[in-house]
Amino acid sequence: MLKERFFPLFPLKSIQSNISLAFSLLILAAIVLTSLVSYQVSVSAVERNSKGYIEEIIKQVNLNIQSYVDNMENISLLALTNKDVKYYISDNSFISSENRRIYEKRISDLFQAILYTRNDIASIMVFGYNGRFVSDRRITTMNPNTKLEDQAWYQMAKAAGGQSVVSAPHVQSLIENEYRWVVSLSRELKNTDGITAEGVLLVDLNLSVINDICNNINLGKKGYLFIVDDKGNIVYHPQQQLIDSNLRTEHISEVLQASSGQSFIMDKGDGKRIYSVQDTNFGWRIAGVAYTDDLIASKDDLRNSIIFYSLFGLAISLLISVGLSHRLSKPIKVLQSDMKQVEKGNFDIQTEIGQMNEIGQLGRSFNLMVSRTKFLMEETIQNQENKRKSELLLLQSQINPHFLYNTLDSIVWMAEQKQHEEVVLMTSALAKLFRASITKDQELVPIRVEVEHITNYLLIQKMRYNEELNYVLDIDEGILGFKTLKILLQPFVENAIYHGIRSMYGMEDGLITIRGRQSGEHIRFEVEDNGLGMTPEQASRLLINYEEDGRNQGIGIRNVNERIKLYFGHEYGIQIRSEIEEGTCITIVIPKLA
Repeated sequence: MLKERFFPLFPLKSIQSNISLAFSLLILAAIVLTSLVSYQVSVSAVERNSKGYIEEIIKQVNLNIQSYVDNMENISLLALTNKDVKYYISDNSFISSENRRIYEKRISDLFQAILYTRNDIASIMVFGYNGRFVSDRRITTMNPNTKLEDQAWYQMAKAAGGQSVVSAPHVQSLIENEYRWVVSLSRELKNTDGITAEGVLLVDLNLSVINDICNNINLGKKGYLFIVDDKGNIVYHPQQQLIDSNLRTEHISEVLQASSGQSFIMDKGDGKRIYSVQDTNFGWRIAGVAYTDDLIASKDDLRNSIIFYSLFGLAISLLISVGLSHRLSKPIKVLQSDMKQVEKGNFDIQTEIGQMNEIGQLGRSFNLMVSRTKFLMEETIQNQENKRKSELLLLQSQINPHFLYNTLDSIVWMAEQKQHEEVVLMTSALAKLFRASITKDQELVPIRVEVEHITNYLLIQKMRYNEELNYVLDIDEGILGFKTLKILLQPFVENAIYHGIRSMYGMEDGLITIRGRQSGEHIRFEVEDNGLGMTPEQASRLLINYEEDGRNQGIGIRNVNERIKLYFGHEYGIQIRSEIEEGTCITIVIPKLA
């Protein structure tokens, strides 16, 4: 009822009209696509503005660091222009040891005065090519394990030819028992002629100013600055310890490949990041790293706004599509459910036919198909059942000449032996046996009649085989009034005699035991012999359908098993348990029928 009220404007007369209506839902997809494109365009614009903002910050940081290094170069100029330093490292052999100490004291005092005003300078040293050395300390013991000529800053200064050079961060080990993490500013000192080199000035910086400059830069909550030299060695990084222990990596190769003033975006692993790169004039490269989620505050507002309106439109569209698809798919689902019922074997089903569109016509064809299939199946089953009953009745009728031949042969033999009483007894048993067999109007007989029938049969066989055959009838009297199939036990007894007992000639007396008991709602018969037995393969072949076996074995065990399943159901039948030289036991299970 609710569906009809909700969709009064959508008459569903055919699948084609439903498909045409469904195309209108593509409008929603177009809206979503447009929203995504608008979002990406807006985000790109905001990212471009953010790149410009970061580039300006990095430029300012570059100017600050450049100003700091220029200030350090001015300190080197003090040493370069100081006449005591120039005289001390010049090639003047006439300076005595006492005068050397005077010069060293004055130079050391100069360096100490500089260090007193600049706590970011770790040490100042001058190394003359004449072998003289002076530092900001009056007593300095050089590390005997460190060679001056092997130091990178020393080699760089000599190669620069008087220009200031800045090294990568390293451990300064020139002074004995002292190891500092510093950046070295060094330059070669020239003679007054400006050509002859006389020594090298070393200023070790402890990076405190660079740390302060970089730490005070705000690039969002997670943004940061780092500095590398021209070979990719890290000069400064806020997470230097993690980098050194390989717990964190940095995109240094991309930073080195980028041009100065260029920005690029990396989106690997831990979020989308903007990198902005600036070069200093002394070989360092400053890189600013900012996370777009931190810098682009309006990006979240833009995304949330687009998501809100998209979700709102999506919700409305989903309500329409759910109702529409429900109405469209309901008859198909009903037809599918009915088909599953037919698949399970229920041919009494008839699907509901609504409107006579394509689905309604399909349902009508389905109903006709099910009805026709049901009729053909019932006809086939009835024909097969009638055929099987006719075949079984025909096979059952073969028992009369079969027993007549065997029994008359025994009677003739006894008559020749003048055994008149035995002839009378066997003839009487044979008459009773045939009287029970010729009642063709009834297939089910009381168990009492079946017991009498098998008793007469065993009596005849006992007279034929004398002491070679013994039998025991152990039938519960409480089951004698229930019904069973006629001639149920005889084929098993016959099989036990001819294939189990008779083959034991000369070995021991044969014994056949017939039991009958109640077991819940079932009646269980057992026919057991102590004959030669059989293999499991032989036992399984006894239950093969005689039509599949290709041979007609008469009333035999297969026939009885087929009769039981035909009249009582497939849950009933026989079971065979046999062992070679131990005997065979046949178990017959039928329902309890009053």
